[in-house]
Amino acid sequence: MQSRSILVVLLSASLLAAGCSKNEPVAATAAPQAVASAQPEQSAASGGSSSQQAAGVQVLPDFASIVEANKGAVVNITATVRRPQQMQLPFGGNSGGDSSGGDEDNNPLNEFFRRFQQPMPNVPMQGMGSGFIIDPNGVVLTNAHVVEGADEVRVKLTDKREFKGKVAGVDHLTDVAVVKIEATGLPAVKIGDPAKVRVGDWVLAIGSPFGFENTVTAGIVSGTSRSLPEGSYVPFLQTDAAVNPGNSGGPLLSARGEVIGINSQIYSRTGGYMGLAFAIPIDVAANVKDQLLAHGKVERGRIGVGIQEMNAQLAQSFGLERPQGALVSQVEPGGPAAKAGLKPGDVILSYNGKPLQGSNELPPLVASTKPGTKATLEVLRNGKRETLALTVGELKPEPVAKAEPQQGEGGGKLGLAVRPLSPEERKQLGGMQGVLVQQASGPAARAGIRPGDLITMVNGAPVKSVDDLRRAAEKAKGTVAVLVKRGEASLFVPIEVG
Repeated sequence: MQSRSILVVLLSASLLAAGCSKNEPVAATAAPQAVASAQPEQSAASGGSSSQQAAGVQVLPDFASIVEANKGAVVNITATVRRPQQMQLPFGGNSGGDSSGGDEDNNPLNEFFRRFQQPMPNVPMQGMGSGFIIDPNGVVLTNAHVVEGADEVRVKLTDKREFKGKVAGVDHLTDVAVVKIEATGLPAVKIGDPAKVRVGDWVLAIGSPFGFENTVTAGIVSGTSRSLPEGSYVPFLQTDAAVNPGNSGGPLLSARGEVIGINSQIYSRTGGYMGLAFAIPIDVAANVKDQLLAHGKVERGRIGVGIQEMNAQLAQSFGLERPQGALVSQVEPGGPAAKAGLKPGDVILSYNGKPLQGSNELPPLVASTKPGTKATLEVLRNGKRETLALTVGELKPEPVAKAEPQQGEGGGKLGLAVRPLSPEERKQLGGMQGVLVQQASGPAARAGIRPGDLITMVNGAPVKSVDDLRRAAEKAKGTVAVLVKRGEASLFVPIEVG
């Protein structure tokens, strides 16, 4: 009996020592509380000691604290477009009075219905997105595609206050928009540095997917400096945090609770989350915001070259150990690069001292350079490295051709402003023909056509030029089937032209 008591006492003492010892790895790994905050100021309180990390414990961000600190600065944005509703008449045509010239317009029974039918009210169409307050004095950042073409913009805060928003500026090339509301003393986000973001870092997305306000999802950074077909001037951040329709314009937050990007696009075959989401780096968005507020437009640099990716076979032929840099395929005569002596076949290895791992890194760097400033290029020519100096030019908006007659709302019968593809764009698309949408209004905007869409066919007829689209628009009546290429997908979009 006495020996059993001694055994119990010894066992109790052993367990007590294991539970109290700070240097005992068993205690650290066994305790559920060993997962600590990644924020330095909270690490001591949550037990995030160096001994825990040495013991192999994964230190996670304090997601709840990050959300609590930022949720007040995330807003819900409702964009409303008002359109007249037209009733289809029993003998063809519609009640809106837009004559298409068909036989149904002369039908006396249709005229009877037009005169004596009840008036149809305007039906507002609403789209929802997200945004966040970047300045306490009522400056909100969101995506351009969230607010573009809206007749009314409403901004709702988490405290249930609502404000009428004024679109202060829109930049299509980056998909960034600035909205202002009449308010002061608002909670604002902290801005982080996307350049310090590493693949594998934790991130949070806050937004209103499908209208569910202040929804929080977490994931990691899956990639950096991603180049997408619709955003050659944006080095996107890629994440696997769940992003769905309605998240557009919301913030992507780092584990430090700082905004590092604006959630902008998803890659999906279903229209919903598939693990591939892309965010605009916040430094790019902030630069756009500053220029829009100061000048109402965004200035971008250009050097006048066409480039292509360097693959393993080309790298070997140019004497490179591995694929890197941007291979110059064409030089614009009289452009900044031509004046500096750049030639086709040169490989640009760095821009202003920043090495280029791939050709997709060059356009954002050039675009972010203020026109008129000096820049240096390190190039490989005939196996030798050279440094060239040039003066950066200004990227001018390409002339926009109207693809319709002058009558009609917001740009004509279809409501489209388009331009031809440049040789470089056509090459990137594998020789595909079509016209690029610069602006969509009226019928096209209501149907969901966006800037950046490539129109390749109208009512079964191929569209290879602006004239092709203009002729198709002149013949159009009723519903027009427009084949659009958007990213990797192609889809038919029906446009009602009356």
